[in-house]
Amino acid sequence: MNAFRRGLTMILNGFGGLSFLAMVVLTCWQVVTRYILKAPSAWSEELVSYLFAWMSLCGACLVTEERGHMNIPVLAERAGLRMKQVLLIFGEGIAVIFSAVILLYGGWKITGLAMGQMTSSLGVAVGVFYLVLPLAGAANIIYGLMNITGLVTEGGKEDTWPLEH
Repeated sequence: MNAFRRGLTMILNGFGGLSFLAMVVLTCWQVVTRYILKAPSAWSEELVSYLFAWMSLCGACLVTEERGHMNIPVLAERAGLRMKQVLLIFGEGIAVIFSAVILLYGGWKITGLAMGQMTSSLGVAVGVFYLVLPLAGAANIIYGLMNITGLVTEGGKEDTWPLEH
């Protein structure tokens, strides 16, 4: 399971990093075309906005992988070891449900609806760019389930918060 986790993390890091690199290059290109060539590039501006969504959702998956998502630890910090484990598992479960309903199911529906709509400058189906929603949902579900498994199997140890892998 750790090899799968590392592989998925490497893929997400790659997608996120490539998206960021492409955004930097395209933004520089926009500056050149707008101010030097006096002919703004509309397609690059549109692509940068879609790449930003891909980069952001890849980053959100990586935060889920390392259990760095937002939480309010007041209750867990005051609880005993067993109750802390239960609360952490509950939090991961909520994140898995959110990812399944909003990102995976909702993302799949909106992606299907958007496949018939073309982007204005690129001429590509908008659904291609929305595909990151169900993909991020699936990755978050996978990470959430692996995190829950880790909390259940290693949860009795104080040094497993956050999970170490």
